[in-house]
Amino acid sequence: MERKYITHQKVHNGGKSYHCSKCDKTFTRKGHLIVHQRVHTGEKPYQCSECDKAFTVKSNLIRHQIVHTGEKSSQCSECDKAFTQKSDLIRHQRIHTGEKSYQCSECDKAFKKPYQCSECGKTFTTKRKLKIHLSIHTGEKPYQCSKCDKAFTQKSNLIRHQMIHTGEKPYQCSECDKTFTQKSDLITHQMIHTGEKPYKCSNCDKAFKHKSHLIIHQRIHTGEKPYQCSECDKAFTVKSNLIRHQRISHWREAISVF
Repeated sequence: MERKYITHQKVHNGGKSYHCSKCDKTFTRKGHLIVHQRVHTGEKPYQCSECDKAFTVKSNLIRHQIVHTGEKSSQCSECDKAFTQKSDLIRHQRIHTGEKSYQCSECDKAFKKPYQCSECGKTFTTKRKLKIHLSIHTGEKPYQCSKCDKAFTQKSNLIRHQMIHTGEKPYQCSECDKTFTQKSDLITHQMIHTGEKPYKCSNCDKAFKHKSHLIIHQRIHTGEKPYQCSECDKAFTVKSNLIRHQRISHWREAISVF
């Protein structure tokens, strides 16, 4: 009991007796130092029995194993959504409560997203999401494909890309025998069977299966023509029309010069 009392007192007096020999971090408990040192050693003693992933702390292993069991123990009391992690549930519930968790220390304003990009002003709920976003500005793509020269900002995008080389198509349509490398492609394909058109135009009664088709359609209402010909003053709503125009009109002009 005396040892626990001494350890507890360190919380109040700021005493951190356990120093990391690799960096300047200090800890109140020896156990916390041991866990921290795995950052330097790369040791991951907690191995998942279902896959090859390993973790530095047991709690992360337990949280990961939910991926295999499919368990979603954190149920939202406002709707029927459920989550594998409590942190995801808390984040989701802000939709219902309208909670703005991050209070400014200088005034009474509160914000939902505390991580702001210094380049464009966009805000994010987590530091990791901000870091991924920053790669848009820096151009950094740390995840390189070993089969070709393509590189990606996120590891998940690299894994998805590598299926092109392996031929793996894990997403099977339940209505026919077609398979897909990406889940989003399967969902889009299944609309052929269901007839679903989720992307509805706010200006007329037309609806589309693909968001990109809705964006192109809306240019009829806005008059936007983003694809400008570099040879003349004509502009087009879709890129394919610009290419067709350049091949027909300016190719003939080039021939006539000779």
